[in-house]
Amino acid sequence: MTHDARSALLRAALNAAARGWPVIPLHPRGKVPALHGERRCPRTGDCAEGHRTFEQRATTDPARIERCWATGPFNVGIATGPAGLLVVDLDTLKPKDKAGTPDGAANFRALCERAGQALPATRRIRTPSGGEHLYFTAPSGVRFTNTTGTLIPKVDTRAWGGQVVAPGSQTSHGPYTLLDDSPVTDLPAWLQKALTAPRRRVTAPVLPVLTRDTSRYATAVLQREVAAVATTAEGGRQAELLRAVRAVGRFVAWGDLDRTTVEAAFTCGGESAGLSPAECRATIRKALDYSIRTAWPRETA
Repeated sequence: MTHDARSALLRAALNAAARGWPVIPLHPRGKVPALHGERRCPRTGDCAEGHRTFEQRATTDPARIERCWATGPFNVGIATGPAGLLVVDLDTLKPKDKAGTPDGAANFRALCERAGQALPATRRIRTPSGGEHLYFTAPSGVRFTNTTGTLIPKVDTRAWGGQVVAPGSQTSHGPYTLLDDSPVTDLPAWLQKALTAPRRRVTAPVLPVLTRDTSRYATAVLQREVAAVATTAEGGRQAELLRAVRAVGRFVAWGDLDRTTVEAAFTCGGESAGLSPAECRATIRKALDYSIRTAWPRETA
């Protein structure tokens, strides 16, 4: 990565912090936090008195941010809960989706129309897949958590326990870019009411078949499964973590992924969903041990 590109990532982190939004480093060209989990915690620095979660380690301190981003070309994550934000994530269609299925943007417009409200004017970010992030100021006194398809299919939210990738970050699929720099508006009352309605269980995505490019594919699967865990609603978090780790465990058995890396990534994902470090650690260890023990031999072409 060029010096200019690394400087741009640092600026993205500082710009978010200047708005009062605490940031964390994400793996270069990825969406997974580049932070240790409880099991690998060195018990030094911020964690000298005990392991601290990604939300506790997120910062707006320019000096800390400059020191961190000087060590690598990290993407920028905004810890939405500490930032006082609720971000609506409008997802795009996936290859497995049935033809004619509405995407997140279409579903959110329909949700607004159903509530008799105009599409809110607020800060909007374009994701590399073509989706959008809509930023809202969360109301004081209400602690929202992440949702996945609770409002309507293809529409997720990030709040406490979650993070979003800041504009200026880059992935292998493209950049996160600013679409609308309007001031961040307050969360509309009708949307707040919809988010506090009873939640339904979300079905986890089906893992696709293995491709020839195993190392790149393994990394992509890890990132996707960690993201799925991080956005799981209360009531299914531990089961989703168990499923996701088992889905990735075969790549550890085959040597495509390092076990320590997988454990750290899923710990961050589990903590993002609201699980405790101890719950994450026990579930991840159990699932990986099972997957490694029962993994089938890799098929060769």
